[in-house]
Amino acid sequence: MGRDEANTIAAPAGQPRILAFATQGPGGLDEARLRALLERLPARVLPMARGGGRLAAWMGLMEVLSAERPDLVVMEGTGLAGGLAVLALRMRGTRYVVSTGDAVGPWVGQRHAALGPLFGLYERLLCRFSEGCVGWTPYLAGRALAFGAPRAMTAPGWAEAAVPPSQRSEVRRALRARVGIPEDALVVGLAGSLAWNRRRRSCYGLELVRALNRAKREDLHVLVVGDGEGRPRLEAEVAPDKRARLHLAGRVPREEVARWLCALDVASLPQSVDGVGSYRFTTKLPEYQAAGLPIVTGRLPVAYDVPGAWVRLPGSAPWDERHLSALAGWLDGLGAGELAALRERAAALAGTFSREAQVEAVTAFMLDILADGAA
Repeated sequence: MGRDEANTIAAPAGQPRILAFATQGPGGLDEARLRALLERLPARVLPMARGGGRLAAWMGLMEVLSAERPDLVVMEGTGLAGGLAVLALRMRGTRYVVSTGDAVGPWVGQRHAALGPLFGLYERLLCRFSEGCVGWTPYLAGRALAFGAPRAMTAPGWAEAAVPPSQRSEVRRALRARVGIPEDALVVGLAGSLAWNRRRRSCYGLELVRALNRAKREDLHVLVVGDGEGRPRLEAEVAPDKRARLHLAGRVPREEVARWLCALDVASLPQSVDGVGSYRFTTKLPEYQAAGLPIVTGRLPVAYDVPGAWVRLPGSAPWDERHLSALAGWLDGLGAGELAALRERAAALAGTFSREAQVEAVTAFMLDILADGAA
C-alpha cells in the first residue's frame, strides 16, 4: 500500500489527523464497520492491501503512517501485520486505538495449540500500549482493560438492512419455494462463513446437520446461507434419507442476507462456551435480532446479557454430544405454540442494536482520547 493508494479524504485545517485501516483488507465487512463508526470524524481510511503477504502489508502501513504522523490511528481487527505496525510506531509516539472482535490468544490456540501463548502475548501488548480498545462485546472490552488498555468501550455492530415485518411472509414464501422447502416446514438455519476448523473438525452448520440426522420429525429442514471449505463436509455428513431436507444457499450478496433470514423459523448461534466463544457476540447476532428470529445456542454469556428470544442448550460446544442431543430433542419437541411465543418475543426486541447509538458513542470515545492527548 503506497501513499497514493489511500482514500484521499483529508481532515479540515485545524482538525485532528486520524488514519484508520481494517486488517482484514479492503472491501470487507470490517472495513465497512470502520467507515461507519468513524463517519462523523475527520478520519481517512487506508485500504490495507492483502496481496504480497504480511511483510508487504506491514511495510506499506509503516510507509504511510511514518510519513504522515497522524494524531491517532484506528485499527479494526487484530491482524498481525497491522498490529506490529502500530506497536512499532507507538515506540515513536504515534497513538492508536484497536477495535477487536475476538480473544486473539484463545482463537489462535484453538487452531494451533503451540501458537496460542505467543499470540496471547501479542494481544496483551496490543492492548497495553493502546490508547483504548473498542470491543465488539463488553467481554472483550473487559479483557482489554485487564490486559492494560487505559480505557475501553463496546460497539457490537448492527444490521445494515432488515426486511420490514409487513413483507416477511411474502419473502419467506418466495425463498422457500425457490429452494424446495414446504411452506409449513420447521426451518432452522444460520448465515455465516463455513470455515473448517481442522483441530475441532467442525464448522458452522455442522451441528444442524447432525441434529437433522438425529431428529424424528419429518417436517424439519435446515437452511445454511454461506460458503467455504466446510460446505462439502456438510454435504457428506447428512444422512441419505435426509439429504432433501438440507438446503445450502451458498454465498449470497451481503444485501440479500436479510431476505434469506426470512425463510428461517429459528436461527442457530453455534459457539463454544470457552475462551473463544464466550467472548463473542458474532456479527450475525444483530441481523438475527433485526429479523425477529428466536436463537438457539449454548449457555453463553451473551444469551443472558442481551435481550432476546433465547433457547439455551447444555454442552460445552456445538460439537459436544450433550449439545447435539439437546438440539435434536428440542427441535423434535418444538410445538407451534412455543414457536409462536418465541417469535413474538423476538419481534418485540428487534431494535436491540442501534447503528446511530454506536456511531455516536465511538465518536465521543475518539474525541475524548484526542482531547486527553492534547492536554
